[in-house]
Amino acid sequence: MTIASRERWTKLWREIGAEDDGLAVYEELVSYYSEPHRVYHNLNHIAECLNEFDTARNSAQQPLPVELAIWFHDAIYDTRAANNEEKSAELAQKRIADAKAGGKLCASVFALVMATKAHDSSLHADAPLLVDIDLSILGKPEDRFWEYESQIRHEYDWVPEAIFAAKRAEILERFLGRERIYSTKQFVDRYEKQARANLQASIKKLKS
Repeated sequence: MTIASRERWTKLWREIGAEDDGLAVYEELVSYYSEPHRVYHNLNHIAECLNEFDTARNSAQQPLPVELAIWFHDAIYDTRAANNEEKSAELAQKRIADAKAGGKLCASVFALVMATKAHDSSLHADAPLLVDIDLSILGKPEDRFWEYESQIRHEYDWVPEAIFAAKRAEILERFLGRERIYSTKQFVDRYEKQARANLQASIKKLKS
């Protein structure tokens, strides 16, 4: 299992040509992902995404921006806010610019992080891959999927049960209503069938 390690981060930071060692940025990200209200959107989620990326790296047109976007995409996470992705994308843009790693890289990472907001695969050539990575949890084996659903509920524990159930069912129904949940062949083949079964089961439970 991949881990979101300091060694992996500093290797990536070197590969983008950053002027500094990236350790301060790593510690900042760890601090964000270790916030006590995070039950799912924490370093384990980043590690799971990196693990998925490692299996699909060869299909990425720009693997470095994709990997950076994985690290930054949930850096800012407040369940009461509607602009987490914007703030996360802006944080990525600023830290990359501060490291003098290039404007094109800043723009790519910004677009990729924003693609995770509405799971919009049109924002960047690698957005379909990143969005599939982010959604891979939906197609995991039942025990992991139900653990994920419980973790999301904990992150929104301030929302009354009836309201949460209705809103959560609405979100999952949107995914289920797609012709395909995943955009890339690799993820369709690996996760589509199980994701549809998981979503149907969760929606049924939420509406019971």
